[in-house]
Amino acid sequence: MKKQVIIVAGGKGQRMEADLPKQFLVVSGKPVLMHTIEKFYSFSKEIGIVVVLPGPYIKFWQSLCKKYNFKTPHKVVKGGKTRFNSVKNGLKLIGDDCVVAVHDGVRPLVSNDTLERAFSGAEKNGNAIPVIPVNDSLRRIKQDNKSKPVKREKYFLVQTPQCFRSEILLEAYDHKYRKHFTDDASVVEAIGEEIYLVGGNVENIKLTRPFDLKVAEALLG
Repeated sequence: MKKQVIIVAGGKGQRMEADLPKQFLVVSGKPVLMHTIEKFYSFSKEIGIVVVLPGPYIKFWQSLCKKYNFKTPHKVVKGGKTRFNSVKNGLKLIGDDCVVAVHDGVRPLVSNDTLERAFSGAEKNGNAIPVIPVNDSLRRIKQDNKSKPVKREKYFLVQTPQCFRSEILLEAYDHKYRKHFTDDASVVEAIGEEIYLVGGNVENIKLTRPFDLKVAEALLG
């Protein structure tokens, strides 16, 4: 099946404590978002890439592409007020009968193996969500503010790209937004779809805080 990806880069990244949204910060010689786009293009030269950006920064992004001579083919669409709305806007540029990945613009360290597992899993099962095990001990806060340990073997950290057959994702996003939608899997689950998990890669962190930039700088080289 054809492959397409919606790279969501519509946030402001306030926890990064920077003047620019984090997707535009320079790491290892170029903006983070360019690294992320290149990951998908290196995985498949035929993949269709849609980038969702904050409206006020679209022209800025175009100027960055000129400055860094960035020519990896992609389309740009304006983001919405929420991540849900941003993905919905991106879906307007997605064709039929394909596997669609939805990926965070600030996850430039996703591996080809993770991409292969996610796309292949979605083609087979309808969806595939990359996860990694929890290594630290976990405790749950109860109503009385006391805590109790929980079995970490029953929990996973969720990553992106989350991949879906296009007809499933389009149907899911044809519904209204709900507060409990934290990712695309929760949107798809709301229409009765079972969610399938595949292995992610531990390096595939979401760049959120200044320390994460140092990690990305080291790993991107």
